Amino acid sequence: MKRFGLIGHPIAHSLSPALFKAAYALPGDKEADATEYIYELIESEDFNEAYRRFIDGYDGVNVTAPFKELAFAKADMLSPECRLIGATNLLVKTSSGIKAYNSDYYGIALAILAYAGGQHFPPRPSQNEMRKAMSGKAETALVAGAGGAGKAAAIAAAGLGLRTTLMNRTIEKAEKIASELPELGFNVRPISEFAEAFKDSDIIIYTLPKAIDGITEIASGICGRDARKKYILEANYRDPALKDIAGSLKSLGITYIPGEEWLLYQAYAGYDLFTGKTPSLPDMSSAISARNK
Repeated sequence: MKRFGLIGHPIAHSLSPALFKAAYALPGDKEADATEYIYELIESEDFNEAYRRFIDGYDGVNVTAPFKELAFAKADMLSPECRLIGATNLLVKTSSGIKAYNSDYYGIALAILAYAGGQHFPPRPSQNEMRKAMSGKAETALVAGAGGAGKAAAIAAAGLGLRTTLMNRTIEKAEKIASELPELGFNVRPISEFAEAFKDSDIIIYTLPKAIDGITEIASGICGRDARKKYILEANYRDPALKDIAGSLKSLGITYIPGEEWLLYQAYAGYDLFTGKTPSLPDMSSAISARNK
């Protein structure tokens, strides 16, 4: 039996155990899967104590705030996307040591591919596959917010082959990401230019904690003149900034992708990394819907 878990604080509210249980409740194999894996919460305010519990008793762990950078520093090996992001949300024991991944990268990319690309993919498609699927569907992205989620979003957008603009209320944070990763060619604009950047972008990835003042009016003015299809993917699923205006965005022809989709797809990729077995995406989606009722 393999044991997996979630490290973080506080995490009592986490959907991860329910998602993991749903992920492997596969038709015709439910009883076997119920005994094949265990997924538990490993809650502690002390990262080192939680990490010791992982080393002593688990095969892999998800990592959430505020421990993503601390976990990154513990890893013996880094996946390519994890190295670029500089933080991990998933550690797996291997025969060569602890390997760190960042499934947010795949969560963002897979959510955009499902909506804007019109395709569902296996948990971890190659960059070539992702770029081919996005070709002709979208060309530009705007990432609003330059925290940890914003950095992961920017790197995922670049991975999809999108020309990506970064902005943040403190522009220096966006400039720092761009300067650290010159090979990705990020453009940086001040938050005061949100309306112009919004107009220029096919995909908007919104990671700010609050809605920008006048965003509905900005969208309305632009969509009345711009026939291009637009998508807004929001990072936050617990306290979304744009949920109250989602209906207005839809009426303007903008597809709003809620944070639950980011959560769903990052878990979809992450649980595949844990087990090597493709999770049941429909069952995972149903688990999120059931929790939201």
